[in-house]
Amino acid sequence: MKYLNSFWLSFVLIYPFLTGCVPMFAIGTAAGTGTYISEDRRTSGMFIEDEGIELKSSKRINQQFGDKVHINVTSYNRFVLLTGEAATTEIKAEIEKLIMGVDNVRKIYNEITVAKNTSLASRSNDTLLTSKVKTRFLAERKFQINHVKIVTENAVVYLMGMVTRQEGDNAAQIASQTSGVAKVVKVFEYLN
Repeated sequence: MKYLNSFWLSFVLIYPFLTGCVPMFAIGTAAGTGTYISEDRRTSGMFIEDEGIELKSSKRINQQFGDKVHINVTSYNRFVLLTGEAATTEIKAEIEKLIMGVDNVRKIYNEITVAKNTSLASRSNDTLLTSKVKTRFLAERKFQINHVKIVTENAVVYLMGMVTRQEGDNAAQIASQTSGVAKVVKVFEYLN
């Protein structure tokens, strides 16, 4: 029984790090995202703008394509990463055009694969891989973990953020040495 309680305490303490919700968990929902934003290299306005870009983009894709596609939209400092699956190259191109029409998007990295939608098992594995990479980032302590955003799609890990070249190289090396990761793609904005 003592072991079980220790397990759950450990799980509750580490889970926010694995899901990327550390600051909100630590300060509670009443305080909002202030702590997370204060540790982010983006301004608070940019942080909120990125959230808006993601929401607007996802809504547009869903309205036009519904469940015919599986697309993830991730925005960091107005750089948009598109991952997932589309049935044809034409749909892939249409999605990129659609998102380019969203206000304030600076650049799009279209990493959509022309294929049928991935399975729930594949997506669950991607979530696990993201957690494994985050855990390794925490263990290595080579950079501030919230400076690198991790997106995993079909065992390919995409790394985004505003980083120094050394931080980017360290993040890519750690991610590439994580068990189960097929490939690492850097989508960084470099500070130096």
